[in-house]
Amino acid sequence: MTVRRRPGRRPGAADTRGEILSAARKVFAEKGFDRATVRGIAREAQVDPALVHHYFATKEGMFAAAMRLPLTPDDVVPALLDGPREEIGERLVRLILGVTSSPETREPMVALLRSAVTHEHAVAMVREFFMNAVLFRVADGVGVPHLRVEAAFAQMLGLVMARYVLKMEPLASADVEELVALLAPTIQRYLTPETGQ
Repeated sequence: MTVRRRPGRRPGAADTRGEILSAARKVFAEKGFDRATVRGIAREAQVDPALVHHYFATKEGMFAAAMRLPLTPDDVVPALLDGPREEIGERLVRLILGVTSSPETREPMVALLRSAVTHEHAVAMVREFFMNAVLFRVADGVGVPHLRVEAAFAQMLGLVMARYVLKMEPLASADVEELVALLAPTIQRYLTPETGQ
């Protein structure tokens, strides 16, 4: 008589969460963010999809954990949208500079950006994730065209690359408050709906 294994956690002392993350990295790399599914990742990890949801509430959260990102879209989007609309540019600049100021949170982001620049699959995956999980949600929440949020993001991405990858001076050693004062008004302009829209 064969005993049917119940779905869920595998027997033994396996690192189920770690195995799911390994499977997620593989599936995201092969299929990209949009085409990867929780079911496909569960199948790759040989666990029940419910167990994937147990460890990671959403696909976005799983991507952030798999790529070792310091924040998930569920952290970022409310942080940007909650508060006065006229301060969203400042919130975005502070968020990016805050996350990248510590090596522990900066290094995974810089590593992901380096991968995106040199690997075709990585760039598609990163683009899909940031556009669909973060940027378009912010654009829709603020009520501006997607192009404007992409332009704001591109400027912040350039800042991170110049500050931490190219290490351009005096930008690399500039004080956070000085950079906020310099960049926030420009970012705010991108994120302010045009009159008559």
